[in-house]
Amino acid sequence: MNLLSNPASAALAATGLAFFSVGAQQRRDVALKLAGLTALGLALVPTPAFADQFIEASDGSTIDCELARGELTRIALIEDGFANVSKIASGFPYNDFQVTHEPVRGDIYISVPPQYASDRISFFATSQAGHVYKFACRLGGNEATQLFITNPALARSEAEEWEASASPSDNAIRLIEAMASDAVLPGFAARAELSRLRRTGSIEVQQVAQYDGAELTGQRFVIRNLGNDALDLASEREAPAGALAFAYGRESLAPGEATSAFLVFAAGGLE
Repeated sequence: MNLLSNPASAALAATGLAFFSVGAQQRRDVALKLAGLTALGLALVPTPAFADQFIEASDGSTIDCELARGELTRIALIEDGFANVSKIASGFPYNDFQVTHEPVRGDIYISVPPQYASDRISFFATSQAGHVYKFACRLGGNEATQLFITNPALARSEAEEWEASASPSDNAIRLIEAMASDAVLPGFAARAELSRLRRTGSIEVQQVAQYDGAELTGQRFVIRNLGNDALDLASEREAPAGALAFAYGRESLAPGEATSAFLVFAAGGLE
């Protein structure tokens, strides 16, 4: 079936998906009936508390952050933990900042006294996974705060393990099922991704979420039927260009109704 003869696929292609460029394409009918899906309640990325800091860092990188003066700052490595911290003593122990290592979770707690002379501190930390980070931090407010650090290399390793546990075609279906249930996948970065509304004929499409793994990228859309006639999604068997798998949340859409659509591509295929 020609892509442009398929109204829902044509609408998805109008979002730019037709410009995905991948190597070997695998077309598979993912005849999933994912009932009861809505575009609401996408609990993909938790909203952080105001005082918390979230930083992405790689091995050997410098982390610029803000620490509390006169209070504790907790620093945690996501999917890892601290093994050792190296700092130079000031020679004035009562005026120096202190580092406490919490061995159960591998977190560290930084305590900076109010009378600490400088407005910055620096130290090195080695993680249990063998990564080294340099901290060069400003001293800010006087309330306890938390700093969460993620290393993409760790997440990619987890995603690779998850993807290696099944065949590429099965992984595509598993990813669609995960997006349909707002599940958290090991190593996958899931985020809300609201694109502007696009319309092709009587079909309105908007991307609402994206999952990025090591080898696969999943995208979730909301499709709305703005026409006067019902839209038969079950009869549409041709995925947009480059898609490895796709599925719709309903078999048909009455006028005014909306449902989810799910597409899976090879990671890094978007030009």
